Amino acid sequence: MSALKLTQIGNSVGLILPKEVLAKMNVGKGDTVYLTESASGGFNLTPYDDEFERQMEAARRIMKKRRNVLRELAK
Repeated sequence: MSALKLTQIGNSVGLILPKEVLAKMNVGKGDTVYLTESASGGFNLTPYDDEFERQMEAARRIMKKRRNVLRELAK
């Protein structure tokens, strides 16, 4: 585990990843990564995945179309 420091980048705050991490993730400047919350309450940072994005877009369409059904199932 590595400690990373948050830094000011313009009007935002950024996280600088060591080049070893970037190499392991196979990402670089300008690439997209995903920050997802895990069930344990932590967070996961993963590289962009075309297949995952396609699946998530399909899920978003279904959730929007079936909003009422999903709301009833959640009760």
